[in-house]
Amino acid sequence: MQRPFIDLDKRVTQLAGRSVAEIFRDDGEAAFRAWERTATAALALEPASIIAPGGGWMLDPANVALVKPSSTILWLQVSPYVAVQRMGARIRSRPLLSSGDPVSTLTDLLCQREARYALADAVLNTELYNWKGVIDAIVAFAPPPEPEQPPVGTPETTP
Repeated sequence: MQRPFIDLDKRVTQLAGRSVAEIFRDDGEAAFRAWERTATAALALEPASIIAPGGGWMLDPANVALVKPSSTILWLQVSPYVAVQRMGARIRSRPLLSSGDPVSTLTDLLCQREARYALADAVLNTELYNWKGVIDAIVAFAPPPEPEQPPVGTPETTP
C-alpha cells in the first residue's frame, strides 16, 4: 500500500486513553461519537491516508464534511450474516454487538444507516473478494500519492 493505513477506532482509543468498549460503557455512544469526530478532525494533520472508520462514522455529517472534498469515501458493503462470520469471537468486543443476536442487530443497524452509507462515492461489495482482493480494490480507488516536492531553492526548483 502506498499510503498509510489508519484505523480510526484505534486513534480514538489513543486520544481517549480507553478502549472503545470502555467509552461506550462509561460515557455512552454520544461520547464515543464525539471522540470519533475529534479523531477525524485530526486527520487534517496526517499525510493522505487510507482511513478505516467504524460503521457509525458516516452517520455524522460533520465527519464527512471534515474529509470532503479531498477524500474518496468507499462503502465496504457486506451482509450482516457475513460480517458476523468474519468477526468471529471478536464480535463480543464491539459495544453495539456485545449482547443479543448480532445478525439481527446488524440487520437493524444497516436498515437505519443504509441511506447515509449510500452517500459514499463508491461501493465495494466485499463478499466478492478474499481479504487480499478487498485490499487491492481499496488501493485501486485511492488516487496515486502526489510526488514529494523538493524544498524551494534547491537545485531542482531553481531556474
